[in-house]
Amino acid sequence: MWYHLNMKNKLLYSLEDDLKYRLKNPKFKKAWEESEVEYRLAKQLIEKRLSEKISQRQLAKKLKTSQAVISRIETMQANPSLSLLKRIAQALNTDLQIQFGR
Repeated sequence: MWYHLNMKNKLLYSLEDDLKYRLKNPKFKKAWEESEVEYRLAKQLIEKRLSEKISQRQLAKKLKTSQAVISRIETMQANPSLSLLKRIAQALNTDLQIQFGR
C-alpha cells in the first residue's frame, strides 16, 4: 500500500489504495459488488446534474419533491421508483436507459 506524510506529518494514502485493501475482505467485497448498481446510478445522476449546472434543491423543485429525496438517491440511501427516475431524466434533459447484461 502506498503512503506518504503530509506537511503536518499525518499519514495519507489514496482512496484507490484503501479500496484495494478493503476488497481483500470477502464481506466487504460482497457488499461492494452488491452496491454497484446504486453507485453507478448515483454517480451518473450527480454528473448529469452538475453538467446541467443545477443544484439538488433546483432539481427537487422541478420534480415537486424535496432536496432530501435527491440527496438520498445521490448517497445511495434510497431506491427510487422507475417513475421517479423517468421524471429525473426528463428534468435533466436526458434519456433514461436501463439494461441487463454483463
